[in-house]
Parts: sequence; C-alpha cells; structure tokens
Amino acid sequence: MTHTSAAPKILGRLPDRVVVSGTTGSGKTTLAREIAAIIGAPHVELDALHWEPNWTEAETEVFRARVAEATQGGRWVADGNYAMARDLTWGRAEMLVWLDYAIGRILWQLLRRTSRRVVTREELWQGNRERLRTAFFSRDSLFVWALQTHWKKRRTYPPQLRKPAHAHLRVVRVRSPRELRAFMSALRSTASR
Repeated sequence: MTHTSAAPKILGRLPDRVVVSGTTGSGKTTLAREIAAIIGAPHVELDALHWEPNWTEAETEVFRARVAEATQGGRWVADGNYAMARDLTWGRAEMLVWLDYAIGRILWQLLRRTSRRVVTREELWQGNRERLRTAFFSRDSLFVWALQTHWKKRRTYPPQLRKPAHAHLRVVRVRSPRELRAFMSALRSTASR
C-alpha cells in the first residue's frame, strides 16, 4: 500500500480502476465522475446498484452480483462505502481515494446537497427522491448517518488498508479541498502526458 496525503508523487501513471470512499456528503460521486472523465473510464455509482424503488435495499447477493458485473472490466471508477462489496471494489481497484474531510465541512456539503435535492425533487436511483421529513427529521437521516459513520471510518480504514489484501492499493487520503485540488491537478497533468 502506498499511502499519502496529497498524492501527486504516487501518480507515476494513471490508474485504471479507482474507488472513491468517504463519509456521506463528502463528495464521492462528484469526484468519481471527474476522475472517470479524466482517465476515460466508466463511472460506477454503488448507490445506484444498491437501491431499489421506494428506498428498498437490494438483497446482498443481488447487489454483489451487480457490483461484480460493473467492476469486471479493466477500467472503472466506483464510488461508495459498502463493506459488503469491499472485496469486489477495493480488491480489484488500483487506487483508493479517501475523502476524509472534517465533519463540519461534510455536514455543510450534505446540507447544501440535500436541500437542493429536496427543493428540485431530483430523482436519484430507481425513482427515489429525498424528502424533507426523512432527509432532516428522521433517525434515518443522512445527517445522523454521517455523524454515526465519520469517526468509525477514521478508526477502521487505516487498519483495513494495512491488511495484505489491500497492499496493492495506492491510497490517497484527502483531508482538505486544497489537497483535493493538488491531487486533481496531478491527475490531469499525468493524463496529459
């Protein structure tokens, strides 16, 4: 495992398979789309494979089969945190980009994103839309989920990434927008060579 904070030095070549991970609201999907465009690879949004209509979760076997199919090719950029498919994503990826922002930044980004989705009634996956009541005033709220999982990721990711099964990964741990800009600049520079 190569591990770095800002990561320009680990970009000797463009990765073919990338996983973008981080707390809900950190910007995983947006970043994954940008990386996919730069490296010319398909974007795989794990949430789109996980959610059925009416916010029903896909059966684990169904979800894993979808992830396996979506990541079987030689090039892709996936975003998501599903531990039940980690062997398929982290196991096949060459690079993991971990958006590890401070919780205040994440909650602010989540507030902006969720408010926009509620107001515009943006369709997410399988006809699902975020609603005001469930988005903000429910124990299933993404804000509650972000608070429950943020520090858990900080505690569990480092030992997970040290496991032999993940030794092949080039890990980019991004802790600020400035570090993300440096990483993306390095990625674009590598792509233009």
